[in-house]
Amino acid sequence: MRLDSAGLQVLSYQECMSLLGSCPIGRIVFTDRALPAVQPVNFCLDGEDIVIRTTAGSKLAAATRRTVVAFEVDEFDPAARTGWSVTVVGHARAVEDPAEAARLAGLPLTPWAPGTRDHFIVIAAEQVSGRRIDQHG
Repeated sequence: MRLDSAGLQVLSYQECMSLLGSCPIGRIVFTDRALPAVQPVNFCLDGEDIVIRTTAGSKLAAATRRTVVAFEVDEFDPAARTGWSVTVVGHARAVEDPAEAARLAGLPLTPWAPGTRDHFIVIAAEQVSGRRIDQHG
């Protein structure tokens, strides 16, 4: 088990991807009018890509076109003082190909927010890192 300088367990790429796929909600970090912005979103994995379903005219859709974003998922147990966090950094792109959009529409990705969500954002997992804290280990 590898530890970082803070004493947290460093997760392998495989562990990170497995944990990433186990969560229905994550946080996308992007730039909005030259300022950092964070938005919780539901998502699913398509291979190693993160897929988010939104509206075409949303602030998120506009802000993530061909930009570098961060995406984070985590789970913590405050009582046990344990948990993990996985962060992905990569380029986001709007899906413009109708065939790809139709394929992505078939993924198990049901929007939680009301309204029609027929626009897809795909984030390529270019850098993946994760940490775990376990008071018992």
